[in-house]
Amino acid sequence: MQVLKTYILILFCFCSLFIAAQEKVTYSGDPDSSFFTARELAFAGNRIAARDTLTTILSAYPEYTDVRVLLAKTHTWDKEYESARKHFNTITSKEKEIKEVWVAAINNELYSENYATALGLANKALKYIPNDEDLAKQKQYAINGITGVTEEGQESEIDTTTTSLKNQFGLTNSFEIFDVVYDPMFYSSIEYKRETLAGPIIPRINYSNRFGTHGLQYELDFYPKLSKKIYGYLNYGFSNAPTFPKHRAGVEVYANYPKNMELSLGLRYLDFKSIKATIATASVGLYSGNYFFSARPYVTTISDNNLGFSGTVLARKYLRDKDNYLGVIAGVGYASELKQLRNAQDALLAETVLYVESQQVLFEYQFTGKKNPNIYKTNLGVTRQELIFEPGKFFWSVSAGITYQVKF
Repeated sequence: MQVLKTYILILFCFCSLFIAAQEKVTYSGDPDSSFFTARELAFAGNRIAARDTLTTILSAYPEYTDVRVLLAKTHTWDKEYESARKHFNTITSKEKEIKEVWVAAINNELYSENYATALGLANKALKYIPNDEDLAKQKQYAINGITGVTEEGQESEIDTTTTSLKNQFGLTNSFEIFDVVYDPMFYSSIEYKRETLAGPIIPRINYSNRFGTHGLQYELDFYPKLSKKIYGYLNYGFSNAPTFPKHRAGVEVYANYPKNMELSLGLRYLDFKSIKATIATASVGLYSGNYFFSARPYVTTISDNNLGFSGTVLARKYLRDKDNYLGVIAGVGYASELKQLRNAQDALLAETVLYVESQQVLFEYQFTGKKNPNIYKTNLGVTRQELIFEPGKFFWSVSAGITYQVKF
């Protein structure tokens, strides 16, 4: 009888191992696509399904940091602090200079009221990322928790990781070359972006060198937050240069709808030396997995009652997050963007571009640094546009540019 019991026990263990081996499925999908799907599930509140997907990805890609970070965060959101802690420890034992991970790990301890551990993590994080304002705030939160002092307005983990860097400085340089008539043209811009409670504010200076003529334009963009699902766009620009409109203004309202859709409606106003133009525009955007698609028409009314029509479509694939993507933009119709060209009298009139037929395609690639949040962007475009002084005749041009943005 004892031998029979032993045999049955061995057989039971063997069967259990066999079943477990059969249930273990090797992951062979696209990890990036699966990650974006899991992220959508997590943000939609389906965190159990998101964790299943993330765990499956890690079975084949255990070093995929973004996947493990999101997995840990889902545990934090569900108050499973111990499970989250294990994943954060796995990351910080190898990756010691990723601020997002430290912030999330410290918040996990703050939410669980494990203030001593939070303080230890904050001190450790500040060794690798010294003088960081957000980490210093978290350290103070931990100290306050230990001493019994509380503060109002501590940000949630999601808000802290996405809005911790409130300043951004950007520099763009580009050029355009032509197959006939025109000499190369050069463009530059410098801008500063500040995240505020009311919304981002962006002052900008644009420079152009066309036909040996230098020009400057001063712009200000503001994106007011009107509600959780609605935000706006306000723009004003001024210039005394002949290659820019003297005044330009813009207003638009964006609304987010279910099924990952965004709609907008707006106006642009351009005040040139001799004419004025009002441009009505709208957009339809759709997110699908890690892809984004958008279409935007323009209807231009010029002061002499002429109408111009144009439109652009955009397709973009996000690679890791919103700051990393590949994209293509195609445009057709009357040019909606101002590009200075000469007319028959050899005069520099920016408004002449409102009357020419044009087709464009632009490829773009944006990515961030491996160990810092700074953004790099490159673009390459091809344009076919009508000659101002010879209607019906077209020229070709190639443009290229690079943008560098520093977050702090």
